[in-house]
Amino acid sequence: MQGRPPAPRSVPADPETELRRALARHRAIATGLLVAMGGLTLLAYRLPPGYGTDLLQAGAKAGLVGGLADWFAVTALFRRPLGLPIPHTAIIPRQKDRLGRALGSFVANHVFTEAELHRVIGRLDLAAILRGFLTDPQAIRPAAAALAAGLPRVLASLEDGRARRLAQRLLPRWLGGPAAARLLARALRALVASGRHQEVFDLVLARIKVLLAEKEEQLREAIAARVRAEGGALVGWLAGAAIARRVLAAVNEQLARVEPSDSDLRAAFDAWVQAEIERLETDPERAAAIGRALRGAFANPAVATWLGDVWARLRAALEADAADPSGRTVAALEAALANAGRLLTEDEAAREQLNRGTERVLLALLPAARLHLAAFIAEVVQGWDSATVVEKIELRVGRDLQYVRMNGTLVGFLAGAALFALLSAVFGRVAH
Repeated sequence: MQGRPPAPRSVPADPETELRRALARHRAIATGLLVAMGGLTLLAYRLPPGYGTDLLQAGAKAGLVGGLADWFAVTALFRRPLGLPIPHTAIIPRQKDRLGRALGSFVANHVFTEAELHRVIGRLDLAAILRGFLTDPQAIRPAAAALAAGLPRVLASLEDGRARRLAQRLLPRWLGGPAAARLLARALRALVASGRHQEVFDLVLARIKVLLAEKEEQLREAIAARVRAEGGALVGWLAGAAIARRVLAAVNEQLARVEPSDSDLRAAFDAWVQAEIERLETDPERAAAIGRALRGAFANPAVATWLGDVWARLRAALEADAADPSGRTVAALEAALANAGRLLTEDEAAREQLNRGTERVLLALLPAARLHLAAFIAEVVQGWDSATVVEKIELRVGRDLQYVRMNGTLVGFLAGAALFALLSAVFGRVAH
C-alpha cells in the first residue's frame, strides 16, 4: 500500500524572507559572541591574580576591542553606528548613485564580454534548441496559429504606418528603375517555360473574337462609311457593304488560323516574346522605356485607386484566412516551420551557420548593449530609495559580514592572549 505523497512545501510570499532569517541568526551569533567577550572580561577581573588570569584578561579585552571595531566597520557600511553623525559612515546610502554607476559599468564591461558571450553561445547551441522546437508537431501548430493571429497587426502597421508612406515613395522609383525590367523579364521567362504565355494569348484572342461579334454591326457601318469617304457616295453605295463584309471575314479568318497550337502566328508570338525578354535583359533603352511607362501608370490616379482596392480586398482575404485555425495561412506557416526544423535536422552546415550568425549579430550589438545595460543598472539603483538599497545589499552580503565580526572577535581574543604571552616571556610581567 503506497503512502500519500508528501505535501508540497509552502513557498514564502516574500522571496527574501529566508535571507532575513539567516541574517538575523548570524547577527545574533556575532553579537552574542561580542557580549560573551565583554562578560569574560568582567569575569577575568573577578578572578584571583595570577598569570592565567592576566592571560585571560588580555585575550578577552583584545577580543572585545576586535569585535567592537568590526561591528563599527560593518555597521558603518549601511548606516550610522548608534545614529551618531560620525564622518565616513553610512557609506552605501550616501554613495548610492556612484555605486549604481560602478555596478553598471562592472556588469557591462566585465560580465558581458565577447569571450563570455562566445562561451555561452557555444554551450547554449541555439540551433539545437530551435531544431527541437521546430521538429515537435505539438509545438509548431500553436506557434503557427500565433503567427497567423499577429498577421492583421502586421498588415495594419504596413498600411497605416510609416511603412506605407515609404512604400508609396519607393515603389514607383523601384518599378521605374532597371530592376523593374529585370523582374518583368524573369516573370516572362517563367511564363514561357511553363507555357502559360500561350494561355494569355488564348485569353486575348477569345476576347477579341467576342468584341468582334458584339460590335460587328458597328464595325461594318464604320468600314462602309470609310469607303464612302474615300471613294465617294457611288462607290460606297455599290461596294461599301461588300468591302466591310470581306474585311471582317478576313479578320475572322486570320483569328481562326491563330487558334491551332502549331500555327505560324503562335510561333511568331513565341519568337516575339523571346526577343522582348532578351531586349529587357540587355537593352538599357528598352528597360528605361519600360520604367517610364510604369512610372506613368503609377502616377495615374485611377491606377492608384485600383491598386488600393486590390490591396484592400487582398488584406481582407488574408485577415479572414489568418483568423481560421484550419485556413491556408496557418497551414502554410506550419509547413514553413516544419521545413525549417527538417533543414536544421538534416543540414549540419545550416545549424553551424545559424549559431555563427546569431553570435555575429549579438557581438555586433554588444557595444551598444553594454552602454544601455550600464545606464539601465545605474538608473535602477538611482531610483531606489536608500533604505531599499541598504536592505537589498545587506540581505545578500550581511551574513558574510557577520562572519567578519565573529572572526574579528575570536582572532582578537587569540591575538591578545598570544601577544601577552610573548611579551611576558620576553620582558617578564607586563601591563595590559
